[in-house]
Amino acid sequence: MAEIVHDFNWPDRVVIGTVGEPGSRTFYLQARAGSTMTSIALEKQQAAVVAEMIDEILDQVSTISGNAFSVPTHTPVELVDNDPLEEVEESFRAGSMNLGWDATVAQVVLEAFSLNEDNPESEPEAVMHVRMPVGTARAFAMRTHEIVAAGRPVCSTCGYPIDPDGHTCQGPELS
Repeated sequence: MAEIVHDFNWPDRVVIGTVGEPGSRTFYLQARAGSTMTSIALEKQQAAVVAEMIDEILDQVSTISGNAFSVPTHTPVELVDNDPLEEVEESFRAGSMNLGWDATVAQVVLEAFSLNEDNPESEPEAVMHVRMPVGTARAFAMRTHEIVAAGRPVCSTCGYPIDPDGHTCQGPELS
């Protein structure tokens, strides 16, 4: 069992953001409730998958007869958060992550478990639990999609990212 638990039920803010320039950005999941804030590092791909899965969960729940949970199909404008990350003090790097749906309170539940780089098979030392109401979850997913897409432009020939200092195309050889 994790020794350190960061628990956010109905957080004041939960976002994914980055620090650094495209090509060398570090992604962070940041949650705040009152004066308590936790920032955890994660991979770009983890951020992308979390956003996709949250959208899938919300889309599935919204198809339940009568949409009993009032799941919005689009991000409520009043919940859009385009502000930068607050002060980042990394608590841990995420290894595995879980997503779920708690129908008793109509919240998406996100769990991130710490990565032990020395022994990936060991139990995580820390975990972050974030419970998001449906509107907040929709806004979180939208912002995350935008953050992930805001990286380096992609070469139309080879599909690899174009670095600010140049690009050697990896496209098919021309004969």
